[in-house]
Amino acid sequence: MTPRRPITTIRTVITAISPSGHDVKLFALADPEGWDLPPFKPGGHIDLHLPDGQVRTYSLCNDPAEHDRYLVAVKRDASGRGGSILLHDQIRIGQEIGVSLPRGGLDLADPAISHKFVAGGIGVTPFLSAVAALQRAGRSDFTLHLVARGTPPLADLITPLVEAGQAVLHDTRTRARPDLAVLVGPPRDDIALACCGPPGMIEDFEKATTAWSPERLHIEYFVPPALPASPDARSYTLVLARTETEIDVPAGDTMLDALQAHGIDVPTSCGGGICGACHVEWLAGTPIHRDRVLTPAQRERTLMACVATSAADRLTLDL
Repeated sequence: MTPRRPITTIRTVITAISPSGHDVKLFALADPEGWDLPPFKPGGHIDLHLPDGQVRTYSLCNDPAEHDRYLVAVKRDASGRGGSILLHDQIRIGQEIGVSLPRGGLDLADPAISHKFVAGGIGVTPFLSAVAALQRAGRSDFTLHLVARGTPPLADLITPLVEAGQAVLHDTRTRARPDLAVLVGPPRDDIALACCGPPGMIEDFEKATTAWSPERLHIEYFVPPALPASPDARSYTLVLARTETEIDVPAGDTMLDALQAHGIDVPTSCGGGICGACHVEWLAGTPIHRDRVLTPAQRERTLMACVATSAADRLTLDL
């Protein structure tokens, strides 16, 4: 039998639940025995393994220096896939939830690079973590632009930034959404841009930054962009290097489905190449990367099994 790929989850317990805006709740998670949690990068995210089997990805919005808790903000979405409804309506303080190891995040290390964050509504969450890290480092070289209708989510966390002149609220209840091309400005090597928000905002942000270097851009998605079917889809063979197992992937099937059908437990959440859960190292072949999360450097050895395919007859994975 093909060995399963181990999935690492952390036991956490809900220690606090608090309202933080219209249909938004903050959930604090901690180790049940009081140990420090695995560290995370500014703007990183985790998967919550919910009691009904759903796995949902949420950005961490607290300071990465806080090792005793993870803080996630969840907006109740009545038209979503059900995860936010379960969290809002059923999860209680004291309940245990499995959590993935944190992944992703923003590179804030270079003091010569200032940062401009552009968020739509609840998309502000990863940037609150980043802002906290910058402030702790004594840096004020950032601006957060938050587009929301009326009172923004997480207002208690955002108001101090507005009062300090480090955040700008764009209330679409009273005026149109700002022109993102004007807001981000022309390309500069000393500024890094990041955006998280609904699909329309992301699309406009991508259009406004076509001239920017990819190394100066970071985008977080709410939902996976539609992935068009490829007219050149082909069958290929996956080779699992550790066991010398070969798996045929029919044209049109996903790599992730093929692996899971053969008992290989690859973590998955979004299913659309935006969360980073199903990352797999590849060793030989020519993968076709269709994700929105890996950098060009990371793609040299990593792929996202939910959307990646192969340009050649064989593709070898480090499994």
